[in-house]
Amino acid sequence: MLYLGGITLTLFLVIILISKKDKSNADKLLTLWLFITGVHLLFFYVRNTQKHLDFPYLLGIEIPMPLLHGPFLFLYTSALTNQQQSWKTNLWHFMPYLLSLLSLIPFFRLPVQQKLYVYQNEGAGFEPLMTILLFAFVISGILYSILSLYKLSKHRKNISDQFSFTEKINLRWLRNLTLGLSFIWLIVIFGEDKHVFTAVVGYVFFIGYFGINQLGIFTNKPPSISNTITPQVAQEENKALKSPSNPKVKYQKSGLGNEKQKVIHQQLTQLMQDEKLFKVAGLTLRDLAQKLEVHPNILSQVINVEEQKNFYDYINHQRIEEFKQLIKLPENQKFTLLALALECGFNSKTSFNRNFKKVTSISPAEYVKQQSITLQ
Repeated sequence: MLYLGGITLTLFLVIILISKKDKSNADKLLTLWLFITGVHLLFFYVRNTQKHLDFPYLLGIEIPMPLLHGPFLFLYTSALTNQQQSWKTNLWHFMPYLLSLLSLIPFFRLPVQQKLYVYQNEGAGFEPLMTILLFAFVISGILYSILSLYKLSKHRKNISDQFSFTEKINLRWLRNLTLGLSFIWLIVIFGEDKHVFTAVVGYVFFIGYFGINQLGIFTNKPPSISNTITPQVAQEENKALKSPSNPKVKYQKSGLGNEKQKVIHQQLTQLMQDEKLFKVAGLTLRDLAQKLEVHPNILSQVINVEEQKNFYDYINHQRIEEFKQLIKLPENQKFTLLALALECGFNSKTSFNRNFKKVTSISPAEYVKQQSITLQ
């Protein structure tokens, strides 16, 4: 019943994704990945219930399927974070799967009774090949999990350079998904097939739960930055991630002169003082650059070099300083901490607390108490 539940849920999620309008590349990849996962679960269910005896001609097709899950996770992560490559390049990720299929040709050519004998005797006659394939499964799973986590790390860096908020676009759920797949590969090493596929069912339920709760995966509102930054701009910004992390080294070849840089910084400081744009909860680097009439890359350089902060930290530091000023005003002491935090531009209590403690090393409540201020 557990496996049937997993297969049914997978089919349900695939149908939802197929019916989704304006599907992105990430949606298409997830649809195909879930379909393959459902087929993989179905093969195991058929074998586990001895129904494979009724379909002997299908024996062996499922053997190399573990080599598909790692590439799909990686490609889905790449598409969702706007770090994908050309489809021709992506096809190479499936070469190990194709090679494993070719290596199984001697098995596929066996008569039905011999195939059944091999299955019933745990790969009798094909032990070396099964050992090699198991090793390939584990290497593929671990390698693609690491590569996916690396992509997500670059994504977090990217959004910190471009956005003043990270909620709903940090793809933390996808990081958990990647770690979950890594856990399954550990079970592959140390557990049995039934444990592996039980974990896969749990994995599917995980995708369903977080997918439905994460805005955009099964709806028409994408959760990532893909609709905010065009692919062309994303490619330019991703190139910057390969530059050294030290701002002075990173921008030493920039055409922006030191004097011009300081002028833009002064304009930025004045703009923040006059218009307090940091109070806009959804403020982006592009919005601020348009106000200053400079290119976003130029503004990013100014903030990184002059403030020694990325855009995210710079804006949230401004919000915290504004909060410190607001709580000193008697007329504001009738409000709660959260109400004042929202007034300063934070869009959640969690974001406010995290950023405040990052800057001051204490919580907002502790800070208010130290200042001998009483809020509602």
